[in-house]
Amino acid sequence: MAQNTLAQPQAETGQKVVERSTVLGFVTDADSELAVREGMAELVPSIQIKRASIRQATAMLRKLPSPEVLVVDITGEDAPLAALHDLSEVVEPSTRVLVVGDRVDMNFYRSLTRDLGVAEYLYKPLAKEMVARMFGPACLQRPVASGALQGGRIVAVSGACGGVGTTTVAANLAWYLGEELKRHTLLFDPDIYTGNAAMMLGGRTGTGLRLALETPSRIDELFVERAAQPVTERLSVLAGDEKVTEAADIAEGAGRALLAALRRRYNFVVADVPSSPVPVYRELLMLAHQRVLVMDPTLAAMRNTLRLLALPTGPDQVRRAVVVLNRLGQPGGLTRPQIEEALEMAIDVVIPYQPRQVGTAATMGTPASIANGGFRNGILSLAREVAFVGDGTQTTKPNSSGPFGLGKLFDKLSGRSE
Repeated sequence: MAQNTLAQPQAETGQKVVERSTVLGFVTDADSELAVREGMAELVPSIQIKRASIRQATAMLRKLPSPEVLVVDITGEDAPLAALHDLSEVVEPSTRVLVVGDRVDMNFYRSLTRDLGVAEYLYKPLAKEMVARMFGPACLQRPVASGALQGGRIVAVSGACGGVGTTTVAANLAWYLGEELKRHTLLFDPDIYTGNAAMMLGGRTGTGLRLALETPSRIDELFVERAAQPVTERLSVLAGDEKVTEAADIAEGAGRALLAALRRRYNFVVADVPSSPVPVYRELLMLAHQRVLVMDPTLAAMRNTLRLLALPTGPDQVRRAVVVLNRLGQPGGLTRPQIEEALEMAIDVVIPYQPRQVGTAATMGTPASIANGGFRNGILSLAREVAFVGDGTQTTKPNSSGPFGLGKLFDKLSGRSE
């Protein structure tokens, strides 16, 4: 990896200038390495990741210049606080330290951030978007945007082109979040004319969605509760079924008003948003916390994926869209290496071609991800990528006298929903 090219103080004549890495990471497993590398790649100019434990990292850092940001892995360490204290003796006080591990313990988190001055701690398994959202601000020395932490999380699922299975992916993702993760989840289909997201889960449509889009001033939590149709105890659907001969007069800002009300009611809102350049669709895409772009192994989908990835990100989106390659292995389709070479990036989630299972489930109005197999595994992988919701938990500033001597901690942190 290239060294950091940020300006360094000019050395006196004859002195050697030692450049500092922008971000240097030490992790113990391949999945965490991938999550850290790809989660931070779009936010920092230079990042180096090595496979090593915190003890090994400490030994190496005795001979290396301190990076501006250091990521260390304390997984499996019997005495993590002692190991971090030893690490603090070999890095400069200005180094911002980020820690990953396997302990899910708020008291442990407080010990790291308040007593030791660690900038942030994340527990495994890591997701790329989670790394970008929580580690990114620490690298850029800015707080997490408070608006992204208040209320539920919006996930916008779009297709590279028609017929790639976007609605199937969105419906099954919503089912998994609601039924298996037990989060209050809404499947939102803004296409009030030809959308079929509700049908995928055996849900009902109603007239409330069109009313909300035409008169956003009427939207409140009671309105949302009545407009959404329950599928199960923790899963609901908001969709319409209007006559195609009756054009709706969608008001400007209706998408924003509706999402604001939905976020107050649900932990997750999975929106099946068409890629068409319709103002309300574009508004929903910009306001989402995470976009998901579904493609199939065809040349048309690959071309459109490149075009859609070039769209600007929204204010609460810390990284590019999660790319889902659906129906891998379908007859006549491109291979994964061919697609990744053309896209010049790795595919985030792969769902295999299983037409019988998916087709039968869609016909019966049941989620295909109920059954074990490749399709379910793909939905679980997608859920790990996007199911990272902020709860607005308050934190205090770390003790400035802590061994790492770090500066300001975030006013708020985002954590997994209970």
